[in-house]
Amino acid sequence: MKPVSTNTLFKHCYGRYAIAAVNVFNMEQVHALFAAAQACNAPIIVQLTPAARNFGHPEMLHAMVSAAADIYPDVVHAIHLDHGNEAHAASAIAAGYNAVMIDASHDPFEQNIARTKAVVELAHVHGIAVEAELGVLAGVEDDLSVDEAHAKYTDATQAKTFVAQTKCDSLAVAVGTSHGAYKFSGKQGLQFDVLRQIQVALPGFPLVLHGASLVDPAEVERINAHGGTLRQDASGVSVEALQRAIQLGVCKVNIATDLRLLWARVYREFFHTQPDQFDPVIPGKIYMEACRQLLTQRFEVLGASGKASDLKTMIA
Repeated sequence: MKPVSTNTLFKHCYGRYAIAAVNVFNMEQVHALFAAAQACNAPIIVQLTPAARNFGHPEMLHAMVSAAADIYPDVVHAIHLDHGNEAHAASAIAAGYNAVMIDASHDPFEQNIARTKAVVELAHVHGIAVEAELGVLAGVEDDLSVDEAHAKYTDATQAKTFVAQTKCDSLAVAVGTSHGAYKFSGKQGLQFDVLRQIQVALPGFPLVLHGASLVDPAEVERINAHGGTLRQDASGVSVEALQRAIQLGVCKVNIATDLRLLWARVYREFFHTQPDQFDPVIPGKIYMEACRQLLTQRFEVLGASGKASDLKTMIA
């Protein structure tokens, strides 16, 4: 099935369920994502970061996603550039992505507006949706690092002005999450009062939750039991918090850290317990299946399972 616009996905899911936007870097993750989506009849957003594009080459990565769409023909999906700048966005637009993110959230408000507006004008000519970000998340994602002391919640009044001036199609908001495995080091959790204020200011407008992995403590424990040194206070977004956020306008939930933790656990555990092994295929199969199971659970949590059929009818 050909990829669809994220605008189509968000129009269908707003207030009812959320779309899992999954960052992929390798073949195993792409296979697992599409296999889980097809089995669950769940729509997905395939996210490609600049770091992932640099790692595997943009054409190679895009070709894997296109091949997966042929292998799993029933999957309703969109291809999205995550955390890009103007050059990344222009490249993704030329490559035929369905959506791009321009991340100018670290710039002053007016500069963020100007940079976002320029990308929106370029993308909309080609019928491509644009995600922007307002407010700053703490933590680490690829080569992005923001000290927690500089994290800033999204202001609802600014959000309304920002969307009106930029004409962006969705907005990533800072409401208490952070990138990486240590999302709630202070145990503060999602700020639902902030999210509610944003929804009131932007009724019906699709909001995006970055840093939304669940971060299973059991995975961290298993990583450390086989040579890892991850901090034990890792904490992610709870199931209850995600489901409450969906009711407050969150349509897109980004997932990256959970897949990375799972990768570290599977490979550390495999080679530690079977030191005579050196074949990448064996742990690769284990990771692919574990990743498929994890994503299946996420689709259930987000309420997306079974929703692709309705979308196909709407698209047709």
